[in-house]
Amino acid sequence: MSETILDTIPVKDKSDLSRDVHSNAIINTNRSAYEMAVKRSKDAKKQRDEIKEATREINALKTEMQEIKSLLLKLANTP
Repeated sequence: MSETILDTIPVKDKSDLSRDVHSNAIINTNRSAYEMAVKRSKDAKKQRDEIKEATREINALKTEMQEIKSLLLKLANTP
């Protein structure tokens, strides 16, 4: 059973916080702060993904350079 209306009471001296009377949980009611936190989380994940992709590309380039070096050494050693 899902409740759509929360029974809450305000937390003293904290206008952005309320306490759920059923679970006793503290709920942050500041929607803009929540949205900013979600955006920061998404931005951080995007940055981590970009770093992972750049690392993959660098590793692929290293492998290709090793292959090129190996071929050049073979060519230099052929009479």
